[in-house]
Amino acid sequence: MDKVRAAADDKQREYRVEELAEAAGITTRTLRFYRERKLLQPPRKEGRIAWYGEAHLARLRVIAELLERGHTLGGIAELIGAGESGRDVAELIGLEAAIVAPWSDETAVRLDWDELKATFGDQLTEENTAESIAQGFITVDEDGITHVSRRLLDATTDLVAEGVPLSAVLEASRRTREHVDAIAEVFTALAREHLLGALAADTPLPPGEAARLTEQVLRVRPLARTVTDAQFALAMDRRVHAEYEELLRQRLEQRDEADAGSGTGREA
Repeated sequence: MDKVRAAADDKQREYRVEELAEAAGITTRTLRFYRERKLLQPPRKEGRIAWYGEAHLARLRVIAELLERGHTLGGIAELIGAGESGRDVAELIGLEAAIVAPWSDETAVRLDWDELKATFGDQLTEENTAESIAQGFITVDEDGITHVSRRLLDATTDLVAEGVPLSAVLEASRRTREHVDAIAEVFTALAREHLLGALAADTPLPPGEAARLTEQVLRVRPLARTVTDAQFALAMDRRVHAEYEELLRQRLEQRDEADAGSGTGREA
């Protein structure tokens, strides 16, 4: 019973300005600034003393989280205003997290100049290095490079080891990037037009709508990769078969020309 009463008392705890600022990890000056910007709901007044509760502390923690995510104070005020008009701020934060969560899980890798020379030899030219920087794959310092993706670096080194020039690999990468950027635009437009249109409207979301959209985004995200993987595999099937048939046709033409030149061609 004592534990229950203590928990209830803790939930009902009230803070003076200095106590609330300390609990939230901010200065009293910052707290008063938030109040002036109407980011914080008014406190309970008892004479000349302002008392703040757990709801105020929770609001300050939401503000801190939004600031850490890169929101401006103006944007935070808009989000909080939306929450007070029926939208739950925590649900909106969850929706934002679902939308902007990273798609890639690439691991960066560090190589010094000796390792790079051993891997690429005389193909480690200024031109190839500049192209890698331009495509956003590497950052360079005096000790070596940091590559954004171990998988891409491994694929590059394997292709070079198989005899494909590094410059050709980088050119293929540049052209591939143009196409995958276009694919990404297709799916972001699909989501923007058919799933997230309500966010662009100048009207509040109905209660619970942000949570519903969050669940929908989490379900749809992997479908984009599934469709892309399947379409790429089917396209490779079509292209490889077409290329192989063309290769066979050219070989037959060359053989027929050689036979005709040597006089061994069969009469019609």
